[in-house]
Amino acid sequence: MQYTKLANSNLEVSKIALGTMTFGEQNTQAEAYQQLDYALERGINLIDTAEMYPVPPKPETQGSTEAFIGNWIEKSGKREKIILATKVAGPRNVPHIRDNMALDHRNIHQAIDDSLRRLKTDYIDLYQLHWPQRVTNTFGTLSYPYPNEKSTVCLLETLEAMNDLVKAGKVRSIGVSNETPWGLMNYLHLADKHDLPKMASIQNPYNLLNRSFEIGLSEITHQEGIKLLAYSPMAFGILSGKYLNGARPNGARCSLYERFKRYFTPQGMKATQAYVDLALEYGLDPAQMALAFVNQRPFVGSNVIGATSLEQLKANIDSLDIVLSDELLQKIEGIATLYSNPCP
Repeated sequence: MQYTKLANSNLEVSKIALGTMTFGEQNTQAEAYQQLDYALERGINLIDTAEMYPVPPKPETQGSTEAFIGNWIEKSGKREKIILATKVAGPRNVPHIRDNMALDHRNIHQAIDDSLRRLKTDYIDLYQLHWPQRVTNTFGTLSYPYPNEKSTVCLLETLEAMNDLVKAGKVRSIGVSNETPWGLMNYLHLADKHDLPKMASIQNPYNLLNRSFEIGLSEITHQEGIKLLAYSPMAFGILSGKYLNGARPNGARCSLYERFKRYFTPQGMKATQAYVDLALEYGLDPAQMALAFVNQRPFVGSNVIGATSLEQLKANIDSLDIVLSDELLQKIEGIATLYSNPCP
């Protein structure tokens, strides 16, 4: 396993991280335990979760992902062997979590206490803002929406609330997720101006079908040292090729849940076919080629993979053993030029 030190922190995270949003929905607690145990055996130390999980978010299951991990921590006694990352949800169609979802002092303090209780720990290594308080173009929205009103909570108030958690010892480092270049740079400037904690990471989607991170944010990672924790590296499994030609395998995420349509655009499916054909031409598993591409990007600190079986998890981790040649990378760029960011 390879490890990367996150900026503005003492955290060294594994190149592969275990994403857990299926725990409590597609995976039972016993299966979650198996995945966590196996991940540690393979050298993974970054375990990523969120108060909103599992996905799809539902009132009756909310928080069960953190609870599964907390039960595993209590049973295994391996809290010190992992870097535990979770997220506080903001205002975005999840009112069952809290009445007021603003990223202000009250909500952030309540969220961390609830997460600590479920996770059965007294600190979080990396606490992330799951998405911005303000309205912006996240979750597949390409164009900026130009909202009529500004957010009622300013970035400084949010950052000060996160600082409270660091000072209290409940959080070691902080990060953002689903953030824009404007948001990340403002957090960094506010931290400098007011002597507050700096963001250690940004967790955004990044895969062969969605390389929008490279526009703006990748320069920030280079200049400021903030690494990407890349989520959806296989585009909800689309890049494995298993959904091509209208296929819907039994039990697969996009077969079970109609909400996952982001990567099923006509251009996205054409690009997927091209990437799958290219992988097979080079004797590679398409899923592993997609993951290896993310692993090799210079701005990626950790590749957040998810799996519903140990077989999938093993294959995903094995992508670390694959090094894509310059020739193959050039052909990937050719497809990316032909189908430019088909699924932002």
